[in-house]
Amino acid sequence: MADGTELATRPKEVAGARAESESAELGALAKAQLSGALRLVSPEAQDDVERFADHQLAAAGKITIMSLEAVQKVLGERWQSQRDQVFAFTEAVLARALGARGIHLRVSDSDYFIIHPSLSRLQGQAACLRYLREILTQFVGEADHAVAGILQVTRINKGRLETKPVDADRVEQIANDLGQDLSVNVGTHLAAFQEDTDITTKLVNRWTPFTASDGRTLRISATLEPVYELKGFTRIGFRMIRRVIVVDTAEELSQQQVSALSTGDLLRADLATITRGIDRLKAEGAGEQQLSLIVPVSFSSLAAARGRAELVEPVREAAALVKLGVICEVVDIEGVPTSALHQVTTLLRPLSLLVVGRLSRPTASAFARLSGAGFQALSFECPHVGVGEAEFLGWASATLTAARKVARSVLVYRAGTMKRAGVLASLGATHISLDAG
Repeated sequence: MADGTELATRPKEVAGARAESESAELGALAKAQLSGALRLVSPEAQDDVERFADHQLAAAGKITIMSLEAVQKVLGERWQSQRDQVFAFTEAVLARALGARGIHLRVSDSDYFIIHPSLSRLQGQAACLRYLREILTQFVGEADHAVAGILQVTRINKGRLETKPVDADRVEQIANDLGQDLSVNVGTHLAAFQEDTDITTKLVNRWTPFTASDGRTLRISATLEPVYELKGFTRIGFRMIRRVIVVDTAEELSQQQVSALSTGDLLRADLATITRGIDRLKAEGAGEQQLSLIVPVSFSSLAAARGRAELVEPVREAAALVKLGVICEVVDIEGVPTSALHQVTTLLRPLSLLVVGRLSRPTASAFARLSGAGFQALSFECPHVGVGEAEFLGWASATLTAARKVARSVLVYRAGTMKRAGVLASLGATHISLDAG
């Protein structure tokens, strides 16, 4: 190891960059940085990165580094004058490709930290390779060796990212198989392909579409959204998101319109949602077993003996696909008497890892009416349209204060940004999803 004098005289290195020295006296950490295996995180990004220090995420290979060092090398002295342009283009590529289905952070002057929660390790790395090819083509003119800029994060530790090279041959093959159009949104393309054609699973869904009591033909679509526990930012699994669509007009029903469906139609929608969600979980899991799955079920379906009887089998099937079991989320509970809710939550306990009450209008009075209903957790979505940061802070403070008076666990969906997630955590939220809708 070099002595203190020599270390003190070395120029300070930019986070993410590789060391220039080839000295045989370099210590293990310096050698790791020299090889590119150790990536340093800039101070302003460290708090955000630490939220993802989840052993399961790293072990599953879900965290990827996309390095712009090839661009830096080609631009040379022009890098400092053009770096903002490169960053802006890269952000646009990632925002378009990932949307709300993934996470990306610039963690240094050369590295982007990317997570595709719903893609397998190789699919996520192939997606990152395609993004980098587009960026290199824009600024370098060719992207023949782009795969060298894709690294798998194996550990997050105190401002350092320990990485290893990806399986270049397999990642390049998967990226090439997706086609040559670099503008394709990989995540959206795969999700739409799997949801609407069912080619991946080839399962027959007997519940959708169906003819509603008012004569309309309704189709049910279910997507999966990652949900995280905030204490260690550990992913607990997915939640199912239901969309009810009128086949003839392609109109998506609002939550109020869905709630107004007949009891029989709501039961069909619940059964279709679970079946669709199971199909999606099997298609997207790539053999990886999730910890849990949040399954939404209408109160009216659970309150009827026939509805409960029909729901038991698909709920148990969903539970068999995850490690810890399903979390049943009871929806359409506004205005329901506390005694009726308590009866349903009691009946759900043997089937569910956790029983959650979902509010579409999370007001203080609505929370107060749920006291004594037997819910172990409450859930609701963040407001987004026309809501500034100050208004969001006021809403979050009042809403979480009221929710925590009723339940120990509070799940807040579609926080949108890591900044807002941090605010929600500080105010008492226990779980979040990031998708902004």
